[in-house]
Amino acid sequence: MAKAAKAAQTATHKTRTPAKLPADLRRWLVANHIEEIEAVVADMTGVARGKILPARKYCEQVGIRLPESIFGQTVNGDYPQQWDVLDEADRDMFLKPDPASARLLPFAAKPSAVIIHDCFDGDGQPVQLAPRQVLRRVLDLYRAQGWQPVVAPEVEFYLVKPNPDADYPLEPPVGSSGRTESGRQAFSLDAVNEFDPLFEDLYDYCEQQDIGIETLIHESGVAQMEINLLHGDAMDLADQVFLFKRGLRQVALRHKIYGTFMAAPMEGQPGSALHIHQSVLQCSNGNNIFSDARGNESRLFQHFLGGLQRHLPDAMALCAPNVNSYRRLALDEFNSPVNVEWGYDNRTVGLRVPISPPQARRVENRICGADVNPYLAIAASLICGYIGMLEQIAPQPAATGDAAKTDKTTSALPHTLREAIHQLRACEPLRELLGEPFVQLYSDVKLHEYKTFLNVISAWEREHLLLSV
Repeated sequence: MAKAAKAAQTATHKTRTPAKLPADLRRWLVANHIEEIEAVVADMTGVARGKILPARKYCEQVGIRLPESIFGQTVNGDYPQQWDVLDEADRDMFLKPDPASARLLPFAAKPSAVIIHDCFDGDGQPVQLAPRQVLRRVLDLYRAQGWQPVVAPEVEFYLVKPNPDADYPLEPPVGSSGRTESGRQAFSLDAVNEFDPLFEDLYDYCEQQDIGIETLIHESGVAQMEINLLHGDAMDLADQVFLFKRGLRQVALRHKIYGTFMAAPMEGQPGSALHIHQSVLQCSNGNNIFSDARGNESRLFQHFLGGLQRHLPDAMALCAPNVNSYRRLALDEFNSPVNVEWGYDNRTVGLRVPISPPQARRVENRICGADVNPYLAIAASLICGYIGMLEQIAPQPAATGDAAKTDKTTSALPHTLREAIHQLRACEPLRELLGEPFVQLYSDVKLHEYKTFLNVISAWEREHLLLSV
């Protein structure tokens, strides 16, 4: 890890909190007649936290503040019992808007905008606990090597009937025909057409928000869909996924349907993933470093794969961040590979290499669930590949056939959230490169969620154990 550690020290990102709103952002707000601003930050789960305020007040005030403790909040709104990282005084963070992230808010009642913010402490230094800063930290490491990652996420999700009572299982929604799907309809156009009004609104929403949807397909599950985003800058694509997930839920509600990104929301149905296609460009000339001058696979490509194989199991808590995430991996090995094997155009491996020309050579990480925080999942995938390239880690031979049948120890992934957390904490390279304080707090948050989950007795336990054991 000596090379990676040295690179981390030379890629420190230093920015001072601005005293006023950037001029280009101010002009954009005026040009679009914005009346209201949503100033948002993604928490550990990927939930939008922040403040809503009039555009005039937003432009006039020096800066927005939020308590640092928002990063210690669990998905159910609780907090770990002990603070190992956060200041006991629960100090304020200063928020800096990223002008490139400013977008219109189509579902708002008045002309509104959502702006993603970065977090800084009182000395103007980035808050290392913020998920967006974790991704920026990784991208800075790449930049220090003269590299620029390119990613293209594929996001799966389910449409379900409204379900206000959590004790009842989810059901597929009623489409325009007045019926629900009777079975799995993978790639069916008619099954997508059942929800045309919803998807027309969704496309309009995404167009207004500069979310680059490339394709929409029906996936394997009942009323399960997938959208593919156009490839581009890693931070911008993480922003797009963050905004898309919230937008899909809002659009679906307007059509009296729920949209969910749970990894395994319905019994007997495939899980939902967030696949990450990733390649790396040379900043000086824009060439794909995964291909050599003759168009063949480069050593860096092999080492990137080697890093993913070695360290993705250690990063599993970021790729499968919830207790429900592991149901997806346990119940559907074909659609949700539970290995870190790699292979060419093989969907049974966790790391698929699609058939492509040399300039588009890439690796598809198929392990992440749709329930991830996109900033952390992309950061985790890229940092594993980065370690592999700097440490020159050789990959295992490419898998052929059904990789789910492999018994190689290199394919082992954690089976529970608790196991994944302990593996993340034990991995020195990830702790060092992602930031020791971040890994500690993230682990505390996720362990608290896991313990909270264990306090809930399920209907299955009452049904089968109450009078039988």
